[in-house]
Amino acid sequence: MGRTWSSAILVVLLLGLSSAPMMDNQLEELERIAYSTSNLTLSFTNGPTTNQDITGLHSLTFGMSGDANVSSVLIEISSDGVTWTSVKNLTSAPWLTYFDSTAYSNSSYTLRATAWDDDVNESVVASSGSFNIVNQVPVITIFTVLNAAVGTGSSASDRAWFGIAADGTLAYRWGASDDDLNYASISNVPGPGAPSNDGPSSLSYGWDWSSGSMSEGTWNSRITVYDDSSLSASQTLFIGIDRTGPTLSNINVGDGNTWQKSTQVTLSGLINNADDGQGSGVAHAEYSLDGTTWNSTSSDTLALVLDEGIHSVSIRSVDRVGNTGATIQVVIRVDESLPDAAGWTVDELTTSRIGPVNVSFSAIDDGSGVDLTNSYIQFGFDSNGVGQTPDLSTNWMQLGTSGLSGTIGLASWATKSRQYLMFQAVVFDNAGNQYTSSPSSFQILPGLDLYWNATQTNLDRLIVRPGETDGNITITSMLESNQNYGGSVVVRLESAPADRTSSVSWTVMESRTLDSGVLGDGQEELIWKYTVPQTGQFDLRLVIDYVNVIDEYDEGNNYNHMVVTGASLGSPGLVPSFAPSILLLILTGFAITILQRRTRD
Repeated sequence: MGRTWSSAILVVLLLGLSSAPMMDNQLEELERIAYSTSNLTLSFTNGPTTNQDITGLHSLTFGMSGDANVSSVLIEISSDGVTWTSVKNLTSAPWLTYFDSTAYSNSSYTLRATAWDDDVNESVVASSGSFNIVNQVPVITIFTVLNAAVGTGSSASDRAWFGIAADGTLAYRWGASDDDLNYASISNVPGPGAPSNDGPSSLSYGWDWSSGSMSEGTWNSRITVYDDSSLSASQTLFIGIDRTGPTLSNINVGDGNTWQKSTQVTLSGLINNADDGQGSGVAHAEYSLDGTTWNSTSSDTLALVLDEGIHSVSIRSVDRVGNTGATIQVVIRVDESLPDAAGWTVDELTTSRIGPVNVSFSAIDDGSGVDLTNSYIQFGFDSNGVGQTPDLSTNWMQLGTSGLSGTIGLASWATKSRQYLMFQAVVFDNAGNQYTSSPSSFQILPGLDLYWNATQTNLDRLIVRPGETDGNITITSMLESNQNYGGSVVVRLESAPADRTSSVSWTVMESRTLDSGVLGDGQEELIWKYTVPQTGQFDLRLVIDYVNVIDEYDEGNNYNHMVVTGASLGSPGLVPSFAPSILLLILTGFAITILQRRTRD
């Protein structure tokens, strides 16, 4: 009867539960536990207790009593009593495990254990009280190396650099905040070897590390701080050791040419062309004009004002640690003076020329020297040889080759008679200074030239009695041509009183027209007769081409001048004034002879 009443009460309870669907799931578990048919009794014998603050690692053990066959114990955790997360599933004795509180964020939690009884195929649940995880991860407050030359070490781009020797010491210092701090370790230090742990028996909060063989290079030293809760924190310090100065590969001087054309010279590449390898980096450059006094600049360029001449500037690089690199010598050549002109050399220009004309311009430059590669000659044809631009060519033309010498060739020079060949030289020196010469003109003259042979043109008598009987003289002349001439030539003999005024003109005594081809052999002898009309001196001249029909090289040599004297004398052909002169010479000779004899005696 009692069992019947119990069953009835159980049915009523179940109906009541089914009519309250919003009741908490935890109550369902409690009901299930309360009315489990298993004989197992389950409890936490070691674990968090209600309102306990825990940190680190904890062991969990369970108490079991009653007749039951347990095949597994599932351990779960929840922060809200609704959502449960598996911690560990034990499937064999001993029924114990470890709970790592550091795997969870600080908050309030509950643990529950569910044991499965194979005898009745039912589970039995036990829960811990609500406890608090209050883990504190160590916080590293400082990690540094003392006395860095430059840099903080906070990053690879801001590395802490040192210039210590191989047997030097690095003073590492650290600090951390934690409620159960234990010890610290450090790795990646300049070796060989590494410092031992700092702690746990006592904390020095640093290492004075000296390996005895500190090599140059970079290291990412890493510290790890541990506490008694097995929590840790790590931090990296970026350091470097640099004992080698930067190398300076090249310095750009001015415009890059060997010679500079200004006394204001800019050097560039002082920083950008310096290389510190894997070291601390270039800080600045130092330069000296005398090798003794050094000046510093952090700019990549340096402006100098120098005198003309050749200068040597010493330059070296300094890195951020203070290491000084090797000194290089930079030679600076300054020339701001223009080249000097020495003059032109031009072949004779005539219409008879066959082939090119050689032309050269001489220039000197005492500084950098003349740059023949960039210098050149310009030329052109001009009508009168004056002005700044050749008017027949309308502009300057450049010789086909560079330099200050070359040739000018024409198919025929005969068409250029009386024109002027103008030249202009553009001269550069090796510093880039440019000099342009003033235009110079050279006339192209005719190739033909007619002239009197002076040694073969003369009078047979210089002094004669005037008149038809005694005043006749004979003039022998030689007309010559510098080249074979096939045309005709007009020549004539002219006379005029020697004491004439400017209003008295020459009198044509005889005119001859030589046939074409007479000068085919280059010369022709002509005999002239002249009668002195009266006493006194008379000028005679032989004239070639008096109307200038023939275009000649030199019109000035078309005249040959002579003088004849008509005098009244006692003896024909003699000049009375000559006799006293001769007598005087004879008497003087006798006197000198007598004096010489007396001197010898």
